[in-house]
Amino acid sequence: MAAVSLRSFGYLHRLLLIILITTLFINTLAFSSSLSRRALQKPNKLPSHGFRVRLKHVDHVKNLTRFERLRRGVARGKNRLHRLNAMVLAAANATVGDQVKAPVVAGNGEFLMKLAIGSPPRSFSAIMDTGSDLIWTQCKPCQQCFDQSTPIFDPKQSSSFYKISCSSELCGALPTSTCSSDGCEYLYTYGDSSSTQGVLAFETFTFGDSTEDQISIPGLGFGCGNDNNGDGFSQGAGLVGLGRGPLSLVSQLKEQKFAYCLTAIDDSKPSSLLLGSLANITPKTSKDEMKTTPLIKNPSQPSFYYLSLQGISVGGTQLSIPKSTFELHDDGSGGVIIDSGTTITYVENSAFTSLKNEFIAQMNLPVDDSGTGGLDLCFNLPAGTNQVEVPKLTFHFKGADLELPGENYMIGDSKAGLLCLAIGSSRGMSIFGNLQQQNFMVVHDLQEETLSFLPTQCDSI
Repeated sequence: MAAVSLRSFGYLHRLLLIILITTLFINTLAFSSSLSRRALQKPNKLPSHGFRVRLKHVDHVKNLTRFERLRRGVARGKNRLHRLNAMVLAAANATVGDQVKAPVVAGNGEFLMKLAIGSPPRSFSAIMDTGSDLIWTQCKPCQQCFDQSTPIFDPKQSSSFYKISCSSELCGALPTSTCSSDGCEYLYTYGDSSSTQGVLAFETFTFGDSTEDQISIPGLGFGCGNDNNGDGFSQGAGLVGLGRGPLSLVSQLKEQKFAYCLTAIDDSKPSSLLLGSLANITPKTSKDEMKTTPLIKNPSQPSFYYLSLQGISVGGTQLSIPKSTFELHDDGSGGVIIDSGTTITYVENSAFTSLKNEFIAQMNLPVDDSGTGGLDLCFNLPAGTNQVEVPKLTFHFKGADLELPGENYMIGDSKAGLLCLAIGSSRGMSIFGNLQQQNFMVVHDLQEETLSFLPTQCDSI
């Protein structure tokens, strides 16, 4: 009996030891997984030196003249303007009881940024958009996906992919989301009937063009879209939102500043996006003057960067435009935004009429009524003309009188014999477009809530 009892105790001892070791192993895995998930939920802070991303114009691979690029951009910009105005008006007309199932957002854009996603990293190009927040790309398995030049991201091939729970703050920040067994699902519908739908997830993103400049940031929330359709995103494989909302890249990185410097529309050299300490821009010489104006918030459109435009001057003449023309209304309509994704500036129709008439009065050139220029105001150039003097154009923002170089608002086509004003009319919201921003360092300071312009040769930074 004693021998049997000892063997039983020995067996029980070994069994308890196995159970204990197994429990410790499972708990260790769970703790490690918990740490990993918490790490993914909180993106690392940027290194002290920040980082730079090169931007390429969406038409950079096409052999186009400056005027041809402008016309293509204007066509895209008009569609974007209509979408933005429709979105703002829909929000302004909505009542408290309205149920909006799929809010319309701007979509599209004019500049592409190269980045990589996952572990190991997979490269792709995405549209940079200061008019929206969500970071997203196409993902396998695709129910419906548009064509892209790089392989579609497969989350199963990445060791750092992790779906976001429905209780997370990022899921709550989505304008439209549902909860399923897959976690937090989203739907974004754009004004041109394009859309993206999928799950919200954490992933590691790698930025930078060269190995020396690359930086990997774990735990960025993004939309993993497996149902995407429409023409709006054919230039890239997704979008990187730089808006003011919590889902944007700058908000998730908790960076208080970012800046971009856009090269001329026909420049073959890339533009630049600067984040972190690289966005701490100061004038290099006493001749360089930085113009700073406040950023305004619109509660009904919290992602947009609104500015206070108080007037416009042509030559030495300030136009007779009531200040209320560009004011943001109580219902969220009107106002002026600065936007990287719209090619030319659009001003409220009554202001544009005054602007147009003043340019006609000061240019001393015949107005072209053929409409072949594709813009609201074009002039006929005399044969053999190589250079034309144009009146100065100044935008009077609050605290900042921004005088633009001539090439930022007048575009000529010697073959067609045309010189066109690269500004259009709008009904409702006005937009300060990217052509007017070229060769300025545009600094967004989210802590001070200001936006600054510094004249810069953007192809040399």
